[in-house]
Amino acid sequence: MQIIENLKVKEKVFTEKLENGLTVMIIPKKDTTKKYVIFGTNFGSIDNHFIMPKNNEEITIPDGVAHFLEHKLFEQSNGTNSLDVLSSLGVEANAYTTNDHTAYLFEATDNFYPALDELMNYVQNPYFTDQNVEKEKGIIGQEINMYDDEPSWQVYMNAMKLMYKQNPINIDIAGSIESISKINEEILYNSYNTFYNLSNMVLVVCGDFVPEELLQEIKNRITKNEEQGEIKRIYPKEQDEIVEKEKIVTMDVTNPIFAIGFKDKIASTEELVKKHIAIEIILYMLLGKSSKTYKKLYENGDIMSRARPRL
Repeated sequence: MQIIENLKVKEKVFTEKLENGLTVMIIPKKDTTKKYVIFGTNFGSIDNHFIMPKNNEEITIPDGVAHFLEHKLFEQSNGTNSLDVLSSLGVEANAYTTNDHTAYLFEATDNFYPALDELMNYVQNPYFTDQNVEKEKGIIGQEINMYDDEPSWQVYMNAMKLMYKQNPINIDIAGSIESISKINEEILYNSYNTFYNLSNMVLVVCGDFVPEELLQEIKNRITKNEEQGEIKRIYPKEQDEIVEKEKIVTMDVTNPIFAIGFKDKIASTEELVKKHIAIEIILYMLLGKSSKTYKKLYENGDIMSRARPRL
């Protein structure tokens, strides 16, 4: 196992890429009672046009498939729901989908290995039928309608649409009522088999563990999964200019909500990380809770809460 150590924060990460391509990262925390696991795949809402590695077939999938898959993986062939099973074990479990990845997670103090069994079982064993897919469309449709009425989410999505014309980041993560109506069992299995190959996934565990022992426990719970070739994602060429300067929408809010966007071109991942950190520092200096601007806005009643807003 490779060891990555940060002397400043006195943390070590034990990492290993298994023969099937899965990257495992273990962060030992001696004398802690809580244990945290996150099992993620590099598949998000922007990955809607790609070439499948096994047959080199180029396909385009409807918007919202990554999010739809996240919902469906909990449902098992024996009629149980893995989220309910994890809750019955006394662990806090959840899942989420973003623009570029999907993750399944839980935190526990007891029943860690039974919970790990359930997590790795449902993520590695999908169960889709025409009937359960159709049923899920109604559930996700309600979620889409709910977010259509959520002012903070609409502010964010409108900001994306004002900045990006072609980039799929301007599409709602859950898709639309129309796009999810096109999702079927075949699309889900094709997408799952492409993006949920273990070579495209990462498993991270944090807690009071002996890394070598935990790694073996993880290997014991992995189903046979051969490493596939590179997934060739196809993204449209995006213009440098923004689409529009501003958009104002009237919704039922106590105080006006706004977002400011800045469209930039990043040459490399390293440059992206550096720029992200620099922008975070600048924003906290100018608008953070310890800044003069924040204090003034709060005292004037322009900011109603010191809690960080949900975006």
